[in-house]
Amino acid sequence: MAEPPLLLLLFLTATTAVPGRPCGPSALPQNTVLGRLGANVTLTCRAEAPGNGTVWWRVAERGAAGGGRRLAEGNELLLRHLRYEDSGRYGCARGGRPLRTLHLLVEEPPETPRVSCYRRSHDKDVLCEWPLRERPSPGTRAMLWVKRRFVAENGTEQRCRHFARARKFVCRVKVPAGAEDTKPLVVSTCVTNGAGGSAGEDRIITLSGVLKPDPPLNVTVAALPGAPHRLRVAWAYPPSWDPRFYWLRFQLRYRPEPAPTFTEVDQVTTTWLDIGDAWRGTRHVVQVRAQEEFGHGAWSEWSREAVGTPWTDPGDVTSDMGPSQFPTDDDTYGVTLPPELFATDAAGDTGGVPVEASAHPVTSPYAALVAGGSLVLGIALLVGIVVRYRQTWRTGGRRGAKPEGEGQHVLVPLGPPGPPLSDTPLLAPPGPPPVPSALHVTNLDYFFSGQ
Repeated sequence: MAEPPLLLLLFLTATTAVPGRPCGPSALPQNTVLGRLGANVTLTCRAEAPGNGTVWWRVAERGAAGGGRRLAEGNELLLRHLRYEDSGRYGCARGGRPLRTLHLLVEEPPETPRVSCYRRSHDKDVLCEWPLRERPSPGTRAMLWVKRRFVAENGTEQRCRHFARARKFVCRVKVPAGAEDTKPLVVSTCVTNGAGGSAGEDRIITLSGVLKPDPPLNVTVAALPGAPHRLRVAWAYPPSWDPRFYWLRFQLRYRPEPAPTFTEVDQVTTTWLDIGDAWRGTRHVVQVRAQEEFGHGAWSEWSREAVGTPWTDPGDVTSDMGPSQFPTDDDTYGVTLPPELFATDAAGDTGGVPVEASAHPVTSPYAALVAGGSLVLGIALLVGIVVRYRQTWRTGGRRGAKPEGEGQHVLVPLGPPGPPLSDTPLLAPPGPPPVPSALHVTNLDYFFSGQ
């Protein structure tokens, strides 16, 4: 099998070598006994038991005068269920003469560090930290090394500090001279104590990639007069970021308190924003976070929640009662359903804007105008028809009346026969002209005449 080329060996060595010193347990001093937390340990005074006299054990207590607290007698001392507080100096004596002193150290092997690094701004140092599940023993030490990748140089060593309240180790990384924002750096960590050592996995970072600003400060939410659906949100840059040289971009999220999810607004470059689809009379929760203006690094944590309610009309009786209830005519209270029940899909016709449920029915003024105009027009048309046909009926009675018997069926009464024809004169004596008789019901042409 052919040997790998020299260049490949140098590349693998540069990428896999761990900068700094090996990570192992700290060397225990002489006459030091290591005990595990919760375990039992036996302390021995002499390899061979003393011949004459009784051996007594004592433990030195902090701040106590004299030889310390007396424990038990015998060449061996058994301590059960060790605690961190059991660490200390134990001595055995016979007849008042000390024979041996042992130092007991109660420790647990340290947890393996899982490091994450970040940088608050371009002109700040890099901070690397990792959380702890359990409180470390008093003798635990944590170290960090950083070096430029692919460069044959020794790593820069920094001591890490333990924060008991936050339960984590934090290391401040001094950026090597000449390091560029886009050049990779190798970060290595090691945690040791008397019980052992643990090395974390190497992290490869860049100075621009670990940018993570602090959250924005002084977030306020204010109502806009005369705008029941608008809110103005304002905030300020964090003190760790200087906006004179580098800017931030922001992301805002808000939700009405009845709603479980947030609405997000991206690509905000100013320190204020107007929300245009707020729910009327409802308190809203707002948060803001920041990122480097060109998208380098990660987003900051969300700011603290700020709350605000849109402007409400003082004449609106429902504004004082909130959006959940409204009075009815019988002085009882009905429930207004949440607006999201009436909203369509987020990708539907509403365009993602919540639909507000109203407690009062709203009548359009255009519908009322059309209804009133239709009523007036109908009445005018009815009056015109009545006047038109009233004149027609009057003129038709004068002009269209036909002489009696013309175009009619003459009704012949049934009765006794009249006088013989010889008795009836052929010509009637002259007299006044005949007067038109009353309207005949059977004369249907009168109703259908063209008058």
